[in-house]
Amino acid sequence: MHPHLVFWISALVRMLTVLGGAAVGWFFWGLVPGLVLGLMGMVFLICVQLHYLLSLADWLDHPSSARLPDGWGAWTEIFSRLYKLRRGDEKNQAELTEWLARFRQAMSLLPDGVVIMDDVMFLEWCNPTAETHLGLSLTQDKGMRVTNLVRTPEFIDYIILGRYDVPLTLSFRERKLIVHIIPFENRRQILVTHDVTESERIDMMRRDFIANASHELRTPLTVINGFLEIASMQPDLDVSIRSSHIKLMSEQGERMQRLVEDMLTLSRLESMEYSVRHERINMRALLGQLLQEAEALSAGRHHISLEFDGPDIQGSSDEVRSALINLITNAIRYTPEDGTIKLIWKNLPQGPKFIVQDNGIGISAEHISRLTERFYRVDKSRSRETKGTGLGLAIVKHVLLRHHANLVIESIPGEGSKFCVQFPADQVSLG
Repeated sequence: MHPHLVFWISALVRMLTVLGGAAVGWFFWGLVPGLVLGLMGMVFLICVQLHYLLSLADWLDHPSSARLPDGWGAWTEIFSRLYKLRRGDEKNQAELTEWLARFRQAMSLLPDGVVIMDDVMFLEWCNPTAETHLGLSLTQDKGMRVTNLVRTPEFIDYIILGRYDVPLTLSFRERKLIVHIIPFENRRQILVTHDVTESERIDMMRRDFIANASHELRTPLTVINGFLEIASMQPDLDVSIRSSHIKLMSEQGERMQRLVEDMLTLSRLESMEYSVRHERINMRALLGQLLQEAEALSAGRHHISLEFDGPDIQGSSDEVRSALINLITNAIRYTPEDGTIKLIWKNLPQGPKFIVQDNGIGISAEHISRLTERFYRVDKSRSRETKGTGLGLAIVKHVLLRHHANLVIESIPGEGSKFCVQFPADQVSLG
């Protein structure tokens, strides 16, 4: 039945009830009592309507489906329809709240910063990444102008010019950011920040690697080409001079070969295209071989000892051998004659530990953090004398990363150095 028809039928029934009551009073008690009874019935109906109107007004101030008042007559239908509308609103609001929470959670997990602003650059919302990139605080800075929070001339000029089709490269808070503003809706703008600091650092390292590799290869090639030119221009060169030239060319050729081999090894380790081959490494046999190689390289110029009190481990024997021999070789190269070099293999609660300790020239504190960089040398002239390629500790670093091990370097200039390799406890071979 149509709601309007229901309303008028209900109203007619109430009116007839009042008139019927007045007629009964008139019949039994006379005209005046009947009119009084009818008037009282009308007042009662008006009071009921006013009660429901006040209840409705009170509910509209604080609408909730849980506290909707009960109705009588036509009010039953009214409150029923309001209940359905309110339930629908609450359901939509709950869904909207859930989607908003999901949106904010998703935005919070993005690696890029996201800032939502109004048309005059007042901050409405930002994710944690944007707080880190731009130094914002949503709780403290909400409602403030972003240009007052990010005070750099480049950013302010970018905002004033309004050429948002081209992103802005911004150096801010020791980061390099790509900033892009995207207008949306009529009164909203999104500011997106992308941190390229790490990629820029990697690109710089790549450029430095190419430049250093080119420099390292150019020197021996210059020597070899120079001697070959002398040999071609002076075919009757003295035999002793020719022999010395050939010896120097051989040394430079061996240096290039070592450099190329180390570069290929480092490239293979960095690519991570293959997993570590897990095999049992006989550490007693391996360290015994490394001790013999160290003594051969030292040629009796150093006192080298081995202390063995540790287990076998799991990993790639070739890679671990490469890392340990590089540490031992460095100790021999940078320890003066009659110096002492100790090789220690022991087991600790946190896992096996390999130590190379010497009383050599030592390293200043400012160089220690950069020793594992490719081609980084503390003393370039001394590195040429020791015939190092500058890639040994970089190889050590990547081997240890692949075996989940850590390298700790302790050194005092003039007193010596201590290189410690800490393997994890789960690397111990139990077989």
